[in-house]
Amino acid sequence: MTSGTESPEVRHEIDAEGRAAGVEAEEIGDGSEIKEPFDPRLIDVTTEVRTLDSLLKRLAVGQIDLDPDFQRSRGIWSDQKKSLLIESLLLRIPLPTFYVAETDGSDELGGTSWAVVDGIQRLSTIAEFVKPELLGLSPLHLKGLEYLKSEEGNNFESLPPSLQLRILESQFTIQVIRRTTPEPVKLNIFARINTGGVPLSRQELRHALIPGRARKLLKEMADSDSFQKAVAYSVSPSRMVDREMALRFIAFDLVDASEYSNSNFDEFLRDSMVSINSWDEGMIADVRRRFSISMEACEEIFGDDAFRKRYRIEDPRRPVSKALFEAVAVGVSGIYRDGGISALRSLTRQSGQIRQEFLELMRDREFDRSISQGTGDPRRIRVRFTKFRQLLDSLAE
Repeated sequence: MTSGTESPEVRHEIDAEGRAAGVEAEEIGDGSEIKEPFDPRLIDVTTEVRTLDSLLKRLAVGQIDLDPDFQRSRGIWSDQKKSLLIESLLLRIPLPTFYVAETDGSDELGGTSWAVVDGIQRLSTIAEFVKPELLGLSPLHLKGLEYLKSEEGNNFESLPPSLQLRILESQFTIQVIRRTTPEPVKLNIFARINTGGVPLSRQELRHALIPGRARKLLKEMADSDSFQKAVAYSVSPSRMVDREMALRFIAFDLVDASEYSNSNFDEFLRDSMVSINSWDEGMIADVRRRFSISMEACEEIFGDDAFRKRYRIEDPRRPVSKALFEAVAVGVSGIYRDGGISALRSLTRQSGQIRQEFLELMRDREFDRSISQGTGDPRRIRVRFTKFRQLLDSLAE
């Protein structure tokens, strides 16, 4: 192995509130960005003007996906901030444009469904105030209003009828990204949408555009005790980075990474998430079990350093690396898959030796680059998975 030099500077991913998310920022370089100008005729976006009453009816029959599991729709806005939004409607102040994308699914009535790409916090707040039962929530009572002090403490039902009607007849501009828009162009459009100041992360986009059982499974895996202990409770869920890590485990747990050749890493993860939606309960239970067993073994071997780069023993603890997580978690899972629980226990008994070997591996420039630069490149994916598995195989009995 070629000896490394100084530990590189650490860059952190940022959560929805601008704080470090506990995960190292990643340079994927997977080719998913559009490098050539695309044909503007491929952009299929229509503008619609809808009343709130119309939007709530679509929500009631399942034609709008306001998945309450969407992290950025919950827990960010205080009741006062929500109340000020409602006050804006009562004052007839226009709200920013909403962006939605047509999804492949449709409701039971055969209508086209919308996934809210930008404006989910605004729309969910309005729905919480007017029709909280649609979201399974308690009525929102207005507080901290700036102008309509007389309405303090009211919920929708206790507002005067004239103000109720004013809200229901509020009109919103909706930009509908049609289903016929090619995926790369659609993602490019999403990347340009930034009315709230923080663009959606890749996993938030996948979550918005790919409904189904995959959402539930990824949340369960990310919330599991085994995962939380393995990452030392340090990964913020607010940008769904934890769910992306669970998705990456699934994707490479089912594919031989040593033969990986997809030049578009984001497409690979999207396809994997779509595949989950077709699984039966047995397949879901199997991958959930392998994930849990791998997380427990990784925590037992590496302790609080699991999935973190370390170049010297004296280095301070770094944030979690998603690329390293893939290689380590799937490598450990592979030992279990190939040799059973006895092979895995043999590894955990050698945790000290594995840590020492890992320090040596981190001094291998090729391996270090594979988890630090262009991490979505097929060759670098093959390098990090192959080299880490070789480390484990050299110690497995």
